[in-house]
Amino acid sequence: MKGFLFVLLLALPAASQVMVMGEASEGFVSLFNGRDLDAWDGDPQLWSIERGVLTGRTSAENPLKANSFLVYQSARFKNFELRLQIRLRNHNSGIQFRSQALPQFAVRGLQADAAEGNWWGSIYEEKGTRGVIVNGWKGKGEMAVKPNDWNDYWIRCENNLIRLTLNGTVTAELKGEPAQEGVIALQLHAGPPMQVEFRNIRLLQLP
Repeated sequence: MKGFLFVLLLALPAASQVMVMGEASEGFVSLFNGRDLDAWDGDPQLWSIERGVLTGRTSAENPLKANSFLVYQSARFKNFELRLQIRLRNHNSGIQFRSQALPQFAVRGLQADAAEGNWWGSIYEEKGTRGVIVNGWKGKGEMAVKPNDWNDYWIRCENNLIRLTLNGTVTAELKGEPAQEGVIALQLHAGPPMQVEFRNIRLLQLP
């Protein structure tokens, strides 16, 4: 594990992307180049790149009546490990996976949840009937999260097993979930003005 303490800085804007040493040799690839939204699709009024960081923001002047998503368009994934860093300034966000993209920047499917003072480390079903499927917050996510700071969020989907890891703590496991191919997407939640940031988005495809 010592190798993971060192980082390889990619030739991208300041404060942008970091690939942990050893991940590239394992097969991880970056899904975000730190410069633009190529390969991603979302409302351009809500998403931008700020100093190499993928930033979603709403305002009182531009309120959301429904959740809006930034969808990775280049591929759909079934078995994989997704690693990224997320900093939630306020309100509610999350990372969709094995999900279905819908019109008007909506998404249906599984989500690794994140909310102000709640739900970090939980598995949620967006636009489904189950709501919170696994509560990873109580006693786990609430202890592992770094409020208003960068958090390492790992999502591993391997056949019918899903595991969420937040800052090194396994917060949720879901077994028996049908393995289906779907999109990865990032959430801005309807309601109060909010801001969320993402960086170092990398993915390893599994057999």
